[in-house]
Amino acid sequence: MIYLDNAATTQVCPEAAQAALEAMTGAYGNPSSTHAPGRQARQALKDARQTVADTMGAAAEEIFFTSGGSEGDNWAIRGACRLLRHKGRHIISSLTEHDAVRKSLDYMQAQGYEITRLSPGPDGAVSVQDVAGALRPDTVLVSLMLVNNETGTVTDIPGAARAIRQAGSPALLHTDAIQGWMKLPFTVRQLGADIVTVSGHKIHGPKGVGAQYVRAGLRLPPLILGGGQENTFRSGTENMPGICALAAAARAARQDGDAPARMAALRRQAIDTLSAAIPDLVVLGGGAPHILSLSLPGYRSEVLLNYLDGMGICVSKGSACKRGARSHVLEAMGLPPKVIDGAIRVSLGRFTVPADIDAFCQGLIRARDSLCRSL
Repeated sequence: MIYLDNAATTQVCPEAAQAALEAMTGAYGNPSSTHAPGRQARQALKDARQTVADTMGAAAEEIFFTSGGSEGDNWAIRGACRLLRHKGRHIISSLTEHDAVRKSLDYMQAQGYEITRLSPGPDGAVSVQDVAGALRPDTVLVSLMLVNNETGTVTDIPGAARAIRQAGSPALLHTDAIQGWMKLPFTVRQLGADIVTVSGHKIHGPKGVGAQYVRAGLRLPPLILGGGQENTFRSGTENMPGICALAAAARAARQDGDAPARMAALRRQAIDTLSAAIPDLVVLGGGAPHILSLSLPGYRSEVLLNYLDGMGICVSKGSACKRGARSHVLEAMGLPPKVIDGAIRVSLGRFTVPADIDAFCQGLIRARDSLCRSL
């Protein structure tokens, strides 16, 4: 099997799997307990928090563990609005966000907030100028994705942060950095964001665990209430196997520092091979090293995916969360229907090798030569 759907989820790396096993069978105590197993678990939790903080250039006290990206996005948006509810009821975002952001915005709109959803440029990125132009005295939140999960387009989050500061706006800046973490070099200080959401299963960690950076001094109201874990920011007994595995995956990714460059080279290999063999190929967006969105106009992406799947090659139509619907991201970019309907996403991971790309390219070329264009 050739697995090229790493933007949907990744294979758990050996280091993460071993860390989860050890947390389940060794340091299995509750970190809130005062006995020896509890203290052992508490130390493991502390070490994991420091590891994740180090990958983002944050302080350990600014990192809070969550169940994943969707929870983090929900918490960021709903918490920020609640925190600044006395300053205004206006939010800025974009038309190309993940559904966890989009539906959180829909929820806030139903609560009486006004949402400005900025359109992307032809490359899929939201411009800093548009962010600056949309700011109002009552804007309390700007939420923009760092790397788009369908196209790999990178948005200038540091530029957005500067625009907010220069305008003297009280708005908080949240970025869903799930596809950018361990793929693009950044620290939270460089981004300038107040809240940063990341997830484990995009970096060869397990599903069901993520982390949230919350700037020091920002008392973001909790989304989940209960026993006051995570310094009262996120209640619930900590998912120690998941947290330890997340930290192990982050540590392994950091040690494999050449991985983003390898993925970028493989992405370029695919573009060069396919462009030479398929003159009407369209490459969509781009910027991140691990995501290649492309289209064969006139073909149906579902048919292409099924053909490739029959060859043991796993790619996707777009976001794994869309469940068959047409991509709102590609529609927002203003692409022609034939381009949208023929789009597929190829996404790489740390374990992708040149032979995988060769197999995919040859498979897509065969699909293009064997299948009939749709009318």
